[in-house]
Amino acid sequence: MIRSTLTAATVLFCLSAADVSAAGYRDESVEMTTVQALDIPAYMGLWYEIARYPNSFEENCVGVTAEYAQRDDGKIDVVNTCRKGALDGPVEQAEGVARPAGPGKLSVSFVPFLSWLPFLNGDYWVLHVSDGYEMAVVGNPAGSTGWVLARSPEISQEQLDTARQVFSENGYDLTALRMVPQPPE
Repeated sequence: MIRSTLTAATVLFCLSAADVSAAGYRDESVEMTTVQALDIPAYMGLWYEIARYPNSFEENCVGVTAEYAQRDDGKIDVVNTCRKGALDGPVEQAEGVARPAGPGKLSVSFVPFLSWLPFLNGDYWVLHVSDGYEMAVVGNPAGSTGWVLARSPEISQEQLDTARQVFSENGYDLTALRMVPQPPE
């Protein structure tokens, strides 16, 4: 397996490119609602990316996962893993740090040593989490990103319908949501 870790310069470029060219997939006049009582310890662990709104930093990524681990200082280590081009393609990882930023809200930086610079932090708002923390819907106020995450590589049609409803209620354009190939269970 080929493995490469994104360098800080690459991540910086991706973040700046995302800010400049990111398409807004939501009507920003619609108020976003987040999970008011996000159980951070329950949210930790491995999540599979089931669907996403296209973004420059995940271009050509399949088999995407995100893994969260709480740190003693209250912050959260984040490791995003992508397979480039195919489920058996080369692995790329981006490592970051998140910090709580309000009810159901995290601020994430993939340039942790510069996380004090506000323009290098991304909004990561948990819009919905299912009972048992098996499925989550995440977005940001600008609507430039959005994800459906699950604890397994596949979800039911009912779960997908719930995720789509959450996005719709938060002003997202459902026609832009794309499914992400995952390896079968």
